[in-house]
Amino acid sequence: PIVVAPRLGDGIDEYRGVRVISVNGMTLPLYPELRVGPPGYNTYKELKAFQPDIAHFIHPVMVGIPGMVMAKRLGIPTLASFHLDLARLAQHYHLSFMTPITDLLTKLVFNWADYSLAPSNAVLRYMQSIGVNEVGLWKRGVDADKFNPGHKSEAMRYQLSDGHPDAPLLLYVGRLGQEKQVDKLKTVVERLPDVRLAIVGDGPERENLEAHFAGTRTKFLGYMKGEPLSQAYASSDVFVFPSALETFGLVVVEAMAAGL
Repeated sequence: PIVVAPRLGDGIDEYRGVRVISVNGMTLPLYPELRVGPPGYNTYKELKAFQPDIAHFIHPVMVGIPGMVMAKRLGIPTLASFHLDLARLAQHYHLSFMTPITDLLTKLVFNWADYSLAPSNAVLRYMQSIGVNEVGLWKRGVDADKFNPGHKSEAMRYQLSDGHPDAPLLLYVGRLGQEKQVDKLKTVVERLPDVRLAIVGDGPERENLEAHFAGTRTKFLGYMKGEPLSQAYASSDVFVFPSALETFGLVVVEAMAAGL
């Protein structure tokens, strides 16, 4: 396989043995770490030379829609999966008047694909309600070897709790964006005596959140992956996730697998 994706940072050429084609573009207000734009002629040539059996589009918008045009032109079967709830995102940012437009865009794009996938029954019902025809449920799971209570680590708990391993420990894992509503957790920390909050993740709101939580029993750990992330889940007591916008919320399943 090959992967065509928005450029992240300086871009990557390979991921776990799979070739990656990074697409340049402009940054988005909600995702400043990404540079998003349409794939160009060089990508088309790469796709034509590779001749895939199927092209899977991860919620086709700025990169995916032009990519779907390329796939259709080359006669490649297309599969599109839903990952971004544009309608609820518009409502969250008080742009409800955009909902009919986002619903129409979603309907047109996903009906253009040969088949579509929804991450949950709720999203499946939504897609059907706006007129998406060929759509099925794509059940998600996590690696139970990677996420399980066996990864518990006293050293990690000490780090997460900022040196107070005996205190009740709350854990948030996820992107630090406005729609995640991480700021609401401050009230929880203030009202529960002795509780500690560990925030794992990064994003455009990190600086604001660090100022917001200043003086509370909260520690920011930044981005984690691999064994440290597995240990973070397994070494905490309660997983907290106040996000207002999720199409599935995979981190919740990871936390459950880790025993939280």
